[in-house]
Amino acid sequence: MQAHDQEQGRLMLALCRQAIASEFFDTPAQFTPRLLPHPAWLDEPLAVFVTLTLNGRLRGCIGSLEAHRALFEDLQANARAAAFKDPRFAPLSRKELDLVRIEVSLLSPPLAMPFSDEADALAQLRPGVDGVILEHGGHRATFLPQVWEQLPEPRQFIAQLKRKAGLPEDFWADDLRLSRYQVEKFEETAHAPA
Repeated sequence: MQAHDQEQGRLMLALCRQAIASEFFDTPAQFTPRLLPHPAWLDEPLAVFVTLTLNGRLRGCIGSLEAHRALFEDLQANARAAAFKDPRFAPLSRKELDLVRIEVSLLSPPLAMPFSDEADALAQLRPGVDGVILEHGGHRATFLPQVWEQLPEPRQFIAQLKRKAGLPEDFWADDLRLSRYQVEKFEETAHAPA
């Protein structure tokens, strides 16, 4: 994955904020966004997660695990989904828009982890570095590397990931699949009005 600089990060965050803000207006004429540049790198396919926090607490998080559309499109679609379609939260209100902080995580392609058993899988994990995708049957869930901040111990991290996937925390099966990825992260410190 090609590294992006802080200026590119600020542009991605601004695009997300505009995508969310535009949903609060009935017609495009009511919303006049700042004209943002559209460099060629925004047209490259890249998987992205958009995370919203309010007062330091999760307020929405939606993303793509694999690149399937242009970064420009993935940023906007996932920003709107994190704000209005995350089933864990009520849709973002106009009042919250001014208070919410946006974080963008660009994902490297996921790599399948070979392992012999759960202990082997846990030993391979790199806290604070790896995002993890867990799959078994119709169950699938992921934690971004940022989740290690709340769940620093690999056994606890995987137990909660199983729970998120709808599986018991002590579940294990020989056909359970794990993949890992890394992220390049950009977050708002303060924002300019959209």
